[in-house]
Amino acid sequence: MDYLDILRLLDSTLRLATPLLLACLAGLFSERAGIFDIGLEGKMLAAAFASAAVAVWASAPVDNPQLGQLSGLGWGWQAAWLGVFAGIVASVFLSIIHGLASITLRGNQLISGVAINFLAAGLTVLISQNIFKRGGQTPPLTGDARFSEITLPFAETLSSVPIIGLMYSEVISGHVIFVYVGLLCVPLTWWVLFRTRFGLRLRAVGENPGAVDTAGISVTRLRYAAVIICGVLCGLAGAYLSMGTAAAGFGRDMTALRGFIALAALIFARWRPWAAMWACLLFGFLQAVSTYYPKVDVFGLFVIPSDFMEALPYILTVVILAGVGGKAIPPRAGGVPYVKER
Repeated sequence: MDYLDILRLLDSTLRLATPLLLACLAGLFSERAGIFDIGLEGKMLAAAFASAAVAVWASAPVDNPQLGQLSGLGWGWQAAWLGVFAGIVASVFLSIIHGLASITLRGNQLISGVAINFLAAGLTVLISQNIFKRGGQTPPLTGDARFSEITLPFAETLSSVPIIGLMYSEVISGHVIFVYVGLLCVPLTWWVLFRTRFGLRLRAVGENPGAVDTAGISVTRLRYAAVIICGVLCGLAGAYLSMGTAAAGFGRDMTALRGFIALAALIFARWRPWAAMWACLLFGFLQAVSTYYPKVDVFGLFVIPSDFMEALPYILTVVILAGVGGKAIPPRAGGVPYVKER
């Protein structure tokens, strides 16, 4: 493995870690407020479908036969941003459903999350099949219906500079906007949670909602704010999967359990944003390794099969949940509906 191979591996790590990072930060906001959310997978899936479907519809000509009975809008570059907005709306809608079940109706938060996952998995395929007639998939996104890679300033100039220049041009530059948004969300999340009054109250709701209520602050409002922020971030993660990757478009179960991997990364990071970033990068690195090196020859003694390499991120998920999960201490009021004392 030479230096360029390492740079390509790091480049793929960033791309693959981005949806995990956005979903992990989404779960961080929700669980810090005391609302456990295993429905991240379903929200990402719904957002991926809504983004792809709306982007296809908005970018296609009026007489596009791929849309069946629908007519396109031909909006050009606006179609991609409209798709992102649709993905966020779909994810926030499911977040509000989760909030109604968990906060207002005081239902079981885990069951609500599982229901959202099943609902999204079924509805996305059903609606896609009825609209596009492509076996639960949308048409491929091309041109203005998807996001292109961004070349940062001086990337081509610095590409001839060893190490630092190559790192900047090959690893940092050349990603779609979602990658940079995901990385910027890490310090922003840290600042919101640990340097603002809203963040202090949000963390207090997850630890001792009774004390927050005694101070005259609405526990319900804060928890709804947390689940809505969770929905926005999951919407961005889903939109990235269908509009910012090489194979742009929606496919059945395309999230591939990333929501659960994000939850494992969140537990591994002990509900801290900077640690969450490194945990997601670790998962992204393992996925990149399995992609670039489907079979690994260990000193000529034996060959690690491709199935094992592909399963590495999921194996790490199980190891983390079994080993670290019991030691990680979640917010004390997490998963417990708050009943106001009269």
